[in-house]
Amino acid sequence: MRIKNLLLALITVLGVTAAKAYPGNGTEPDARGSNKRVNEINGTVVNATTKKPLENVSISAYETSKKEKVILTDSEGNYGFDELKPGIYKFVFEKPGFKRVTKDKVVIKTDEQFLMNIEMIEDNGTHLYPSPFHFMEMD
Repeated sequence: MRIKNLLLALITVLGVTAAKAYPGNGTEPDARGSNKRVNEINGTVVNATTKKPLENVSISAYETSKKEKVILTDSEGNYGFDELKPGIYKFVFEKPGFKRVTKDKVVIKTDEQFLMNIEMIEDNGTHLYPSPFHFMEMD
């Protein structure tokens, strides 16, 4: 009986310690031990050619054609959305000099995280058009 009570006390202490380490309110401890919000969706945006992170990429979140939130990537190309309502979203990534990237039908669920890393292609402004001579008949 005494061993049973000791074991029960030990399990209780471990449970309380685990609950303090990882609170169930959407936060998690960072390296300094303080709690931060867990983002519902996050990731990194990089240049598709060089694989270097892209700073100041504008990311717009749309839910059923209504713009919900706009954020920018940091100097490391990282971004994170928090406090998005559950639903189906479209995310648009834009930066001058790069082609726009759109991700449709991204499902955000309650208390779940989603990682979305993006590679953006440089837009050098050249567009290929068919030659007018292509349609001419040659004799």
